[in-house]
This record gives sequence, structure tokens and C-alpha cells, in this order.
Amino acid sequence: MTTQLELPNDATLPDGWERARVADVCQFIDYGYTASANFTVATPKFLRITDIQNGRVDWEAVPGCEITAEDEEANRLQDGDIVFARTGGTTGKSFLIRQPPRAVFASYLIRLRPSERVTSDFIYAFFQSNDYWQQVNAHARGGAQPNVNATLLGSMTMPLPPVAEQKRIAGILKEQLAAVQRARAAAEAQLEAAKALPAAYLRDVFAGPDEANENRQPIGEVCQLLPSKSIATAGDAEVRAITTACLTESGFDPSGIKTARMWSSDAEDCVVSPNEVLIARSNTTELVGRVAMFSGEPSGTVASDLTIRIWAGERIAPQFLTTYLSFLYVTGYWREKAGGASGSMKKITRSQINSLPIPVPEMDEQRAIVRTISAKMSRVRELEATLRNELQTIEALPASLLRSAFQGQL
Repeated sequence: MTTQLELPNDATLPDGWERARVADVCQFIDYGYTASANFTVATPKFLRITDIQNGRVDWEAVPGCEITAEDEEANRLQDGDIVFARTGGTTGKSFLIRQPPRAVFASYLIRLRPSERVTSDFIYAFFQSNDYWQQVNAHARGGAQPNVNATLLGSMTMPLPPVAEQKRIAGILKEQLAAVQRARAAAEAQLEAAKALPAAYLRDVFAGPDEANENRQPIGEVCQLLPSKSIATAGDAEVRAITTACLTESGFDPSGIKTARMWSSDAEDCVVSPNEVLIARSNTTELVGRVAMFSGEPSGTVASDLTIRIWAGERIAPQFLTTYLSFLYVTGYWREKAGGASGSMKKITRSQINSLPIPVPEMDEQRAIVRTISAKMSRVRELEATLRNELQTIEALPASLLRSAFQGQL
């Protein structure tokens, strides 16, 4: 049995406003039609939770359903209706129906039809506010899969100004939220452009291994591949093992180290030394080939056979080797060259690394290249951090605008 939510004290609301229950400002709140989606049926469309993606519906892709004329009439969606996800990962999320085709809604959705006391735009804006979500989170039923039912939705409370004020507020919100969306899109585009800079900088310096270049030698001739062994559940030694999560585009990340077990005889051969270059040997298509140089901390760390260890030797600076191998990773070389039967997991072999042609300029030139690239990458990281902070600020704006709107401060 659902307990009615108490109407809060409305003393803080502007003059002429009241605190109303959602059910009191709606014609009805009801559940959708139970049927099977049928892509061979053109109409009516059968709107499901999964058809609502990123705040929009592609009506062309929505299936139809078989339904009687009487049931269709009872479940037909109209302009201004609002539908809610009853359960699952999107519980409580809403969608405002605008100029729908001939369509009905499925049973895992709740439909709300506003009355003349509230405009669709105003009440829909409320369903995006923190006030609404606090009520959802406090009262949604269920554990791992919380749900919202029609009675609970109807018992929620909202600030309610006169209709003319609702229209004014909704108009301001529409304009301001559209501006926020434009700002978000611009910042996201700038961030994507910043993410593309490392590959561009590295392409300016290096040519790919498949391109003709006399100043190259196979890695196996100038470097040494070191042993790495499998993690063993029954191993007699507890070790701190490097995982591929340690290998990031901004360097070695020790937070990816995990405790594991390995045979003692194997562990002794797998302890990683400072300045070793590590490559992700086996990973997803997007992450295979990631590379980082081990800084030396924490000491005593071992590498499993999910990584390939390289000792640069005397003719290659480890920082230069890392930079060149990073070039291969960020420009997609290993996405094309890595093997494996699985479409999602790819592998690089030691033979591929041994035979990989690598430029071997003079040591002074290697160091100069590393300094130049490092300085540019540092600026890119600063730019990305700035843009992420900007996005974080933009992401907070809708909640702030909605809070102001429902406190009568717009």
C-alpha cells in the first residue's frame, strides 16, 4: 500500500504559488498496453522504454503492435502526454510526447496527461528537477531494480504557479536550456579535437613502420624482450602484478596494480626494472597495444604474460621507444595488426614486436624528439583538463536553472 506524501509547507513559495500533488493537476496517470512488439505492423506504433534514447524517439524505428480499436483508443498517445519508465536502469526518467504519429505505449511505461491546471512544458520541466528526483530516490520501490508506480508518481508534490506564470517560466527554461545544450556541444567538440592532437603531433614526427625508411631496424636487433609469465591461481607466491590498466596514454598508473599469485620460479624472472617499456599484449580492440614506461615504483612489481616487456638497450632511449610505440597505438596501428579469433579481444605477439621496424636516430635527436613531444602532450593534458572542468560546470547548469525556476526566481 502506497503512503501519500505529505504536502510540504509552502511558506517559502512566491505569492500565488501552491504546493500541489501531481495527481491533482493531471487528467489521469495510467499504465500502458501489454502486447508483443511487431515490426511487420506499421501502425499503431508501440512505444517502449528502449525506444526512448538520449531524450528522443526515432518513430521510424519504433515497431507496431496488434491491438483492438477500443484498446488503441484507450492507450493512444497525444501531444503533451508525458511517459515515464516504471523500472530498470532508467526508472523515473520521463519523455514529453510532441506531435506523435498514430501510437500507443507499452506496459513498462506510465503515461501522465496534464489537466488545464498545468502546462505540459512546465510539469515536464519539473520532472527533470532535483526536487522530483529526490522524491523518486526516496520512495521508489524495489532493491536492485527499483520501480515507480502510478500511485507513487501521483502522490509526489510540486510547486505550482498560475498558468500564465508557468508559460513564462517554461519559455525562459526552453531558451536557457537550449543555450546550455549548445555550450555543451561546443565544449564536447573542443574536447574531441583536443583528444586528436596527440596523434597529430606524433604523425608530424614519425612515419608508420609500413612506410619506406632507411633509418630503421627491427626492435629485436636493438632492444631485448624480457620474460613475462602467467598468473597462477595455485601459485605459491603472492605478487603485485602489473595489469593493462597500468598502461595509460599519460604514463604508467600504479593504481592498476593488483595482488595475484604466481609460481616463485616465474615471479623471479618477471620483476620489472625502472625504465622497462611495457605493451598491452592482449586486450580489447581499442586498448591492445597501449604502452607505458615503468618508473620503478612500486619496486618488486611483476609483469604477467598480458604485457610484453622491452629493455631498450644502449642505442634506444626508453623514453623515445615509449614515444614511438605510443605513436603506433594512438594512430590505430595495432587495431589493424593485432590478431585473435575474437572480434572483441586482440593479441600482439612477441614475434611481431621483435620484427617491428623502429627508427634509430642519434641519441641526441631521440632526446630532442622526446622533449618536444612531452612538452606538447603536457599542454594537451592541461587543455583537456580545462575543457573537462568547463563541461562539468556546464553539466551543473540545468539543475541550477531548474532550481531557480521552481523557487520562483526566474
